[in-house]
Amino acid sequence: MNFDKWGGKRYYTLNSFLRHKFGEKVFKISIDGGFTCPNRDGKVAKGGCIFCSEHGSGDFAGSRLLSISDQFDNVKDMMEKKWHSGKYIAYFQAYTNTYAPVDELRRKYEEAISKEGVVALAIATRPDCVSEEVLDLLEEMSKKLYIWVELGLQTSNDKTAEIINRGYKLEVFDDAVKRLRSRNIDVVAHAIFGLPGETEDDMIATVDHLAHSDIQGIKLHLLHLMKHTRLVKLYEEGKLQFLEKDQYVNLICKAITRIPDHIVIHRLTGDAPRQSLIGPMWSLKKWEVLNAIDDCMEKNNYYQGLDFHTNNYK
Repeated sequence: MNFDKWGGKRYYTLNSFLRHKFGEKVFKISIDGGFTCPNRDGKVAKGGCIFCSEHGSGDFAGSRLLSISDQFDNVKDMMEKKWHSGKYIAYFQAYTNTYAPVDELRRKYEEAISKEGVVALAIATRPDCVSEEVLDLLEEMSKKLYIWVELGLQTSNDKTAEIINRGYKLEVFDDAVKRLRSRNIDVVAHAIFGLPGETEDDMIATVDHLAHSDIQGIKLHLLHLMKHTRLVKLYEEGKLQFLEKDQYVNLICKAITRIPDHIVIHRLTGDAPRQSLIGPMWSLKKWEVLNAIDDCMEKNNYYQGLDFHTNNYK
């Protein structure tokens, strides 16, 4: 197996994909568009998903007190201290970024993509917030630059979805993927390992479902317990057990082998602010985790797609 196409990695990284597509380094600029979420304002539920922080999973995005342009410039300035050249992805990360009138969405998206050096637009949202009007807008904008939409599935198990207060069933996700793809818009799906009550088989089942879906990218996350989230109550009641580092690494390696090699792996673990993280604390050493995954893949001669089979999935 020749891994040169993936920059020497044993899986298809986002960095490889972006360098191939744009010919140079591309950075994400995380933006808080000032939106809310139907799982917070009462339309679907209140309080949001039980793991979601007060920043709506946008803990590293810009400040919603600033304009889109000012947020972009602030984050860009920080990026340029590490990397002095490259292009940018305007990433609407916090809360639900299609949950607003279409005119407002258009105005904010346009402000972001008008910034110098922006070559792509990434929009994180919920699958129950992808109306036909939103699809019309996304299709319109996809003719100007590359777009992907991120959908937070987290788990394919509808029982777990009820526990975490996700607010929609698996069929809603599948339908949203189908409708986005009908407009030729790429989809990146999120999955979380370590959700309360889930077994390792449950986690791999989620990966298998996504591996056989028409998605173009996947983000695999470790569940972080953060202060001031509803998940803290379950932890205090003994209903949440943290994954150990070795357990997580082995699960991720198994998952990678079951993902077809055309799907871009955007993330293999997540970030959480140190000051708000309750656990697992080993997750703070992100590069140690990523290096352990690489070591595990090489030691076992694993690679992306090794165990992906199109004929044995129901």
